Amino acid sequence: MPSRQQLRRAARGAIPWPIRQRLYDRDGGRKRRWRLAPGVERLADERLAALTFDDGPGGKDTRAVLDALSAAEAPATFFVLGEHVLEQPDLVREIRDRGHELALHGMTHRRHDRLEEGEAEEELRRGMAAIEEVGGQRPRWYRPPFGRSSPLLASICKRLELTLVYWTAWGHDWEPVPSSHVAGTVLRDLGPGGIALLHDSARYGQRGDVRATADAVPQIATAARGSGLTLVTLSGALNGER
Repeated sequence: MPSRQQLRRAARGAIPWPIRQRLYDRDGGRKRRWRLAPGVERLADERLAALTFDDGPGGKDTRAVLDALSAAEAPATFFVLGEHVLEQPDLVREIRDRGHELALHGMTHRRHDRLEEGEAEEELRRGMAAIEEVGGQRPRWYRPPFGRSSPLLASICKRLELTLVYWTAWGHDWEPVPSSHVAGTVLRDLGPGGIALLHDSARYGQRGDVRATADAVPQIATAARGSGLTLVTLSGALNGER
């Protein structure tokens, strides 16, 4: 019997891509939800921009992204899932040792906003503990799967001293789109102080691997710098690092 995730993918895939793209970009409900649970959508320093990656670590996919970031000399923040952190501890430490930042995406890739309070808090606490145990860093940033937050999650974040982070631009890179689309869509909306949402795992998307994302990284980095932006981790932005 197909899993719920497989059924969701099949339903999404039945909608023609041009329509899915418009639905993604025009989702007014996303902004309404963010207003109810405010978080960081843009960096205060307009000289900076941040690349962020969700859903990993993802084995060779994450390594492809790490290699692309190294080639582009770009730091990034990785919103990782605790269950995958525990499965791939060496890769988590490689992310850290390459100069990137570990942040929290949860213990699992569920809709955290649909959980009861105790279960939601346990989801975040377990994810934080996995990151701290393996990576030696206590995460300070949290992005819920699908960007679906809630006032309850916001209150849990306050208790756990986590800051909600959303995004300014995304690359539709959970879809089987080429690198030119990923880069172009990010750069269309990134701007001064922008936060880009990308994915270093294909586990939860429609595509088979993250090659398009990895290939888009140098395009994004070059264009961002060409417009006068310095790429930083989220903590680097907060700490004023250049």
